[in-house]
Order: sequence, then structure tokens, then C-alpha cells
Amino acid sequence: MEYYAVRGGHPLEGAVAVHGAKNSALPILAAALLAEGESVIHNCPDLTDTAGALEILTSLGCRVTREGRTVRVDTTCRQGWAVPDRLMGQMRASVLFLGSLLARSGRAEACWPGGCALGSRPIDLHIRAFQALGAQVLDREGRLFCRADRLRGRHLALPFPSVGATENTMLAACGAEGVTILDNAAREPEITDLQGFLRSMGAEVSGAGTSQIRIRGGLPLHPGSYTVMADRIVTATYLCAVAAAGGEGELLGADGTMLAPVVDTLRLAGCQVEQRPDRLWICRKDPLQPVGTVTTGPYPAFPTDAQPLLAAVLAAGQGESRIVETIFDQRFRYTQELKKMGAAISVEGSAARITGRPLWGAQVEAADLRGGAALVIAALAAAGDSRIHGLEHLDRGYESLDQDLAALGAGIQRTTR
Repeated sequence: MEYYAVRGGHPLEGAVAVHGAKNSALPILAAALLAEGESVIHNCPDLTDTAGALEILTSLGCRVTREGRTVRVDTTCRQGWAVPDRLMGQMRASVLFLGSLLARSGRAEACWPGGCALGSRPIDLHIRAFQALGAQVLDREGRLFCRADRLRGRHLALPFPSVGATENTMLAACGAEGVTILDNAAREPEITDLQGFLRSMGAEVSGAGTSQIRIRGGLPLHPGSYTVMADRIVTATYLCAVAAAGGEGELLGADGTMLAPVVDTLRLAGCQVEQRPDRLWICRKDPLQPVGTVTTGPYPAFPTDAQPLLAAVLAAGQGESRIVETIFDQRFRYTQELKKMGAAISVEGSAARITGRPLWGAQVEAADLRGGAALVIAALAAAGDSRIHGLEHLDRGYESLDQDLAALGAGIQRTTR
């Protein structure tokens, strides 16, 4: 069994390059199914989630090759429309293949998707969008059967700006006749990245980054070539690591404009953060200060994925702060493990009250991806040694997390017991 051995209590210093965004790469890989031929995706991170997406493509008859962070997907021999249950159950983003398969084949079949257990994460918005475009969707004994003799574009609105439902609607709409206008769309930068790849394939898509996206479907598409943006949540992780442990670091390739609420909050806590050409710089010398109340929400609000990271920073600081979670109803599960490190956190419903104080090393278990990253951040700030288990969760979203943090001067090592 592998774990991270962390020796905390020492400031960080150094520079690290931020790898490609997991939440961009996954829908882009699904989008590669829309055209026949070989698409090329650069800066595709080597994660267990992206490996799962590539395995789904392989199971559908595609030829997949990886050279470093460049992935080639050749759909020439694509066949079938069913995503294997084992792969569908590994990650929630597997549901994105349904939109692409519907657009390309008029059929899609899969079990319900898996992923981190963060509470209620229904895919009813995806299903409603498919149905609005003319697809029939049946749920039989835990399996989804989607079929559409002909998809037709239309004007529709999401009840909530779901990232996954926005992406799936964009993918399916590429195969629908006419124009689809999607209102109340998610505005996350990863949506804009997907739009960029679809345009490289010849699709007519506009409006990504706003609440209304327009897709002209039914056009002949060709293979695309695209470079995935840097991962903003990985960027937030390394910002929070330096903030918690103290010191100074540079994140190469990072764009702080996509993380304005995180950057503003860290500045309020006493950090210096500057955007420099193609890099982000952070420095924290003085004790961390309380930040009042931080509320998560859809972009451009404070991202829910960065919420556990910030909690770890505040737990190692001073004074009392409060975090309100509005996206996932079980996002605070990680706080029980933080308490083993001495964190003073009380959770009531959708809010957590955090009183900063010195932390100490402990043996803890990651239960999900970002909660696991929060434990690593807290361990870097804590006095003494820690062991973080459950690395399979961290491997879903971080490529060589230990090596990147070691480049910033962290005392961390991946160890096998």
C-alpha cells in the first residue's frame, strides 16, 4: 500500500510547471469521437482519470497513442456505442461519452457514472438536454439506453449551470440538425477550452465563457489539434501549499485570472500573489490571517474544488474564518481527517467554522481527490511527520504531486509499506 510520507513545518521555495487541466482534457477526449480520423491533444495530463478516458476510447475501437503529454486518438476504426461498466464506474466524467456517441452514432449505452463520493450528483440535467434534442433515454436496472434517429437543435436552458451538462449538451448538439442555443450554461474556463477544440474540428460554437452558448450542428467535422490549458485547481493547490507552509514559489504556465477569488482570498490571508508573464508568484512570510466568510459557487465564484485547499490553509493560520459550500452536500467529509492533525473545524449543515491554530503530523486517509490534496497541504504546514493514505484518489487529478511539491522544497516522498 502506497502513502505520502510528509515532513512538515518547513517553508517552501522553488518553481514548478503546472500540468494540463484534467477537467479540460476529459471532455476534449470525448469530443474526439465526433470526427473520423486522428485528433492530436497536447498537454494532456497523465492521470488515472485521463487513462480511463483513453481506455474508453480503446474499448470503442479507437487507436490511442501517448508520447509524453501528447495524445493521438484515431477514430477510423471506431465501433459500438456502449461504454464498459468497469470504466464508467471509475469516474463521473465518463458520462461525457454519451453526448459524443449520440451525436456520432445516434446511440449510447452505459451504466450510471462513478467518481468521488461528494454527495448527490445527479445526471438528470444531462438526460433532459438529450431529450430536448430529440433523444429517447431509458433507465433499465441501472443502465442508460440513449437513442436518437435524428437530433434537432433547439433553444433550451439548464436549471443550474452544471459544467458536465453544459459540455454534454455541446457535444450532442454538434450532431443535431440546425442551431442549438443553451441558456444558463456553465462559464468555467474548461468550457472555453472545449469550445476551442471543437472549433479546431470545424464546429461552429460560440459563447463559451458566457451564460449562453450557440452551436450549429450537423456540419462535417474533421480531426482536431489542440493544446489543453494549465490546470487551475492544480494551480490553486500549489498556491495553497505555499500559503500554508510559508515561503515563496513560482508556478510556471499558470494563469491567475482564472482563479481571481482564490488569489483575492489568499491575499486577504496575508499572502503576496503576483501574475507575471506565463507564471504566477506567491510569497507568505507573516502569520496567516482570518478571511471572514468564503462562499463557493459556479464560476466565476470561489470554486468548490478549491474549498478543501483553502480550509487546510485557514486551519494552519490564526483567527476564525467560515466557509459556506453551495455545490456538493458532502464536500466537508475531509474535515474529520484534518481534525486528526489538530485542526479546529466545526461543520453545521453547509458551513464550516475554522479556527486557526498550530497543526501536528498524523496518519490520515484521503476519501476523495481534493480532500486528499487538503490533507497534503495541512501536512506541509504541520509540525512533525504525517502519512497520507488513499493516493488512488490523488492520482485521479495530480500528475506526480509529490515530485512537484518536492520541486518547491517540500519534504514529501511516495512510499510503499
